[in-house]
Amino acid sequence: MIFCVEDDGNIRELVIYTLATTGMQARGFEEGKSFFKALEEEIPDLVLLDIMLPGEDGMTILKKLKASKRTKNIPVIMLTAKGTEYDKVMGLDAGADDFVVKPFGMMELLSRIKAVLRRTQKTENTEDHELGPIRMDTQKHRVFVNGKEVFLTLKEYELLKYLLKNTNIVLSRDQLLEKIWGYDFDGETRTVDVHVRTLRQKLGEAGDLIETVRGVGYRIGDKNEK
Repeated sequence: MIFCVEDDGNIRELVIYTLATTGMQARGFEEGKSFFKALEEEIPDLVLLDIMLPGEDGMTILKKLKASKRTKNIPVIMLTAKGTEYDKVMGLDAGADDFVVKPFGMMELLSRIKAVLRRTQKTENTEDHELGPIRMDTQKHRVFVNGKEVFLTLKEYELLKYLLKNTNIVLSRDQLLEKIWGYDFDGETRTVDVHVRTLRQKLGEAGDLIETVRGVGYRIGDKNEK
């Protein structure tokens, strides 16, 4: 999922349409308030962020993203009509991963997006995830609870990884089905419930960190930090 924060409706819709035609999911926002509200529900794989926005400008939004533990690792490509060296340096120093100056071609933008995703996903794949007694070593594909290894199936592992990546965020059963089993999976959401149950059992007491949100889905997190 890619979030595009751009107040120009024509540009925003063209970007979303182009991404959709290349198999990428995207959502558009015209200002920061709706963007941050969406972040409470879902962490995107990348953010396209315009600098000149109504209300909070893109640079302010970028600094907020990088200051939050939940969102600091989201890669960001800045979209701007400003092409000065100073603007680029300011954005990169604030944590932006790349800069695209308007007017830009869609093929150029797609190329930049793919390049940033390749770099950041490679980093993510070797990143450990920790929550309470749970530690996930993604490089070695191993999970430990209180230092003792827990053996999971591939789907259980992917499910736990996605939950840990979105700590304290409620994920719907449909989201989990789409992310872990893919669009073409023809099972029902009961599949998610079964895998969560077996995952909890294997995690032992740490399984209590996975909370059922009635009527919605699941969330993993330290209950003392909510």
